Amino acid sequence: MKNSITLILFLSALVSCKNYAQDLETLLPSKTATAAVAFKANEEEPEMKKQNIYQFIVKDLQGNKFDFAKLKGKKVMIVNTASKCGLTPQYKDLEALYKKYKEKGLVIVGFPANNFAGQEPGSDKEIGAFCAKNYGVTFPMMSKISVQGKDMNEVYQFLTQKSKNGLQDSEVEWNFQKYLIDERGELYKVLSPRTLATDEVVTEWLNN
Repeated sequence: MKNSITLILFLSALVSCKNYAQDLETLLPSKTATAAVAFKANEEEPEMKKQNIYQFIVKDLQGNKFDFAKLKGKKVMIVNTASKCGLTPQYKDLEALYKKYKEKGLVIVGFPANNFAGQEPGSDKEIGAFCAKNYGVTFPMMSKISVQGKDMNEVYQFLTQKSKNGLQDSEVEWNFQKYLIDERGELYKVLSPRTLATDEVVTEWLNN
């Protein structure tokens, strides 16, 4: 009788262990199932799509449409400008560079911005008159925008965010920061506000 009771207890324990193992297998997916789920997650994760400057359409100082798609195949320098800044005389070098290289495919695009110490307070009309009178600017000048903060213009969102430009994150430090765009419309290099348009890094880029 004692042996019978022992056998019954043993069989009951064996059945319980089997049921526990089955329950555990249900709760914890197999390595193969886990790997399949991970693969599916990676497969569905969207790839970062590198953008270019040609998607943007803005307005110039006269209120006319300026389509960056028209600049395909050209090298482009984008610079945020201001009329009452210690760096404002850079307009002179920018204009000289534009005149020298525009026939070779360079386009300089100026974006007036009032983000720094209120140094671009004027209207588009006033900015245009200032640039023409004081520096004879002939390169394209766009309508005033914001290059920082929540109201940052979409062109500058592209220029400053690696997730969009595919090159690097950056922040516009001050007036006259320069962004170099290659012939494919992709961001090539970011230059600090104090790097002049006549700097060697610019001329080497233009001559390559």
